[in-house]
Amino acid sequence: MSQIEKSPPPKPRAPHPTEIPSEIPSEIHPHPVPGPRAGKPRRAALRRDLSASIVVFLLAVPLSLGIALATGAPPQAGLVAAAVGGIVAGLLGGAPLQVTGAATGLLVVTADLVQRYGWRATCAITVLAGLVQLALGALRVARAALAISPAIVHGMLAGIGVTIAVGQLHVVLGGSPDSSALDNVAALPRQLEHPHAAALLIGAVTVAVLAGWKRLPGRGGRWARVVPAPLAAVLAATALSAGMALPRVDLPSWRLPELPALPDASWPAVAAAVLTVTLVASMESLLSAVAVDRLAAEQPGAPQGRSQLNRELAGQGLANAVSGLLGGMPVSGGAMRGSANVKAGAATRRATVLHGVWVLLCAGLLAGTLELMPLASLAALVMVVGVRMVSFAHIRHVQRHREFPVYAATLGAVVALGVLQGVATGIAVSVFLALRRLTHTRIAVTEEPDCHRVRVSGQLTFLAVPRLTRALALVPARANVVVELCGSFMDHAAYEALRSWSAGHRAHGGWVTLGGRSGRPIAEPTSAHSCRPWTPWRNHHCTRPAPALASAPQSSGSQLLGGVSAFQRHTAPLVREELARLAREGQRPTQLFLTCADSRLVTSMITSSGPGDLFTVRNVGNLMPPPGSDASCDSVAAAIEYAVEVLRVGSITVCGHSGCGAMGALLASAAPDEAEPTPLARWLRHGRPSLARMARIGRLGRGEVALDNRPVADDQERLALVNVLQQLDHLRAHPCVARREAEGSLALHGMYFHVGDAQAYVLDETTGRFSAVCGEPSPVRV
Repeated sequence: MSQIEKSPPPKPRAPHPTEIPSEIPSEIHPHPVPGPRAGKPRRAALRRDLSASIVVFLLAVPLSLGIALATGAPPQAGLVAAAVGGIVAGLLGGAPLQVTGAATGLLVVTADLVQRYGWRATCAITVLAGLVQLALGALRVARAALAISPAIVHGMLAGIGVTIAVGQLHVVLGGSPDSSALDNVAALPRQLEHPHAAALLIGAVTVAVLAGWKRLPGRGGRWARVVPAPLAAVLAATALSAGMALPRVDLPSWRLPELPALPDASWPAVAAAVLTVTLVASMESLLSAVAVDRLAAEQPGAPQGRSQLNRELAGQGLANAVSGLLGGMPVSGGAMRGSANVKAGAATRRATVLHGVWVLLCAGLLAGTLELMPLASLAALVMVVGVRMVSFAHIRHVQRHREFPVYAATLGAVVALGVLQGVATGIAVSVFLALRRLTHTRIAVTEEPDCHRVRVSGQLTFLAVPRLTRALALVPARANVVVELCGSFMDHAAYEALRSWSAGHRAHGGWVTLGGRSGRPIAEPTSAHSCRPWTPWRNHHCTRPAPALASAPQSSGSQLLGGVSAFQRHTAPLVREELARLAREGQRPTQLFLTCADSRLVTSMITSSGPGDLFTVRNVGNLMPPPGSDASCDSVAAAIEYAVEVLRVGSITVCGHSGCGAMGALLASAAPDEAEPTPLARWLRHGRPSLARMARIGRLGRGEVALDNRPVADDQERLALVNVLQQLDHLRAHPCVARREAEGSLALHGMYFHVGDAQAYVLDETTGRFSAVCGEPSPVRV
């Protein structure tokens, strides 16, 4: 247990309800208030966006050209996709820092469409896929798309990456790839026997620069932070290839794009193509948006908050429709471009839009420079991108969750059959494994020195009931049995089978406990106790044991024994280990809690404390007699001395409560002295200083006690609040408490608990105000 800290005083309210509080920094508020200094943050954000847009532009140009060439599309189609994705999706999408461009995950799909139907038909499929994405965004199904198992998504991306890498390796070796990944793998040995030396050299240089660019020491390291690795690799390869006879980028002259034309194929084939483009582009975009959000949350100054995924899906759809109409490739959000944008310091969506503008200007003004790039270098760049899509971190992640078979099946099917077929295969394997886990149950019976243990591993359904009953039949009569259920699900048939066997075993003199892996009881079929583990105190009549005869009288003793029995069955197994540790080590509480003996005040409940946390002193009225009182009060002083001097607690809390009978008795006492005072009357004399203190401050309690969220209800509540302050003064009069508090090693706190509202209040002694403890995390903790 730690100590109770004082809540900070409430901040002053704004003069007008529509005015933004000055405590909220303008740079993190969604609509900052204009002021004399508002221009500086805006200019700083603009500079960051401009710098980031240039970095992403330098990354996007070679990547877009490489993807276009790898698919067999016109080279300018990649630049159109980058420009449209940056401007359209950047302006209208729901992920401000995500950068949209030619879809890496669609490279294999696009290449197949280009080869099968031609480029104009591919553009038409892109437009139709964009319209489907727009419809899905309007239907608000983006979150549902993320419900697909991560193993399937990662397996799909890895399969696409393998296909890309194998196909582009042929280009690096000086050959040309086939449309099938399996054919590319089969043809690879022959290609390795006769490589093109110049192309292989250019590809090797590109890969080497990509791999080592971020590791450059000294001044080179500073350049590595400014220039993206793909641009540096392509520039180095272009410079090295000067004078070599190598295939290079060929950008035809710009002209108005031809209108898309529907493919000459059956409608089911066209629908399958549109569905594939929609599925892969949407999944890649949504997953990238989530990844960019996570990365932005770690960057200082980046806008916080989650992306609007449905708006992002609609923005991607509109960008695909426009890209297809203008002769561009299918687009999607990319984690590579998005992460580069965030790391470059982007502050708003301006960086994404500006990157699209730079791509558009580059395509129109620097076409001659782009044509100097060797195709082998761009192929090597795309090959490395494909290799990086196979992430070992993802493999380890799915392996920890026992989903590697789903990952492997999806990857293999994507490589062998295609993207849509691979996703369908992954879903089928995932469903099969889920059903197998649901039905695969292992039941073992072992004999231990003090009991027979029946261990059930897996989910306990009706399919396992025959094996369960056979295993239970092996248990001898009148034996002590522990049934350990290690799964997370048990259906009604299995529960009834366990219940029937447990009742029969107990009827023949046996003993049965049903529990989980940690020993936590799961069910007790023959018990009348219906309390939940988190509310063992609630509706305590259920702890009364059922009488043998209907006419048997109930008593408080039987109720108490019923509660003790419930503790032994349900709670003791959970706390036995902790209590054994405390028995060995002794008590080491950090808090002394002085409160009333009222039965409604459950200290462990209102402080969320457990065994060994609180050293509790309870008496009528939570009174702390000052030094020099009569000897009959030594028990409370002795407890205080023991807690302060021996246990060395760090804080003492005095807690009053509403409806306190002692406060009511003090208010009702007419004669201050009685001829023959009872023990209760003698004890309540220690509360008279509180009564006198309340009389001094007046009925309104000005300057002394108050509740911060409501007025004090009546004199009984006011006296209970004043009594907390008075007992703190009595505590400070004890030498041991005064010494420790002066040393700074002991803190004193006041609390008030309103029973009817289940609301705790903490005292601020400087103001005499009791502040309500909120249910959210706050500086107040016990």
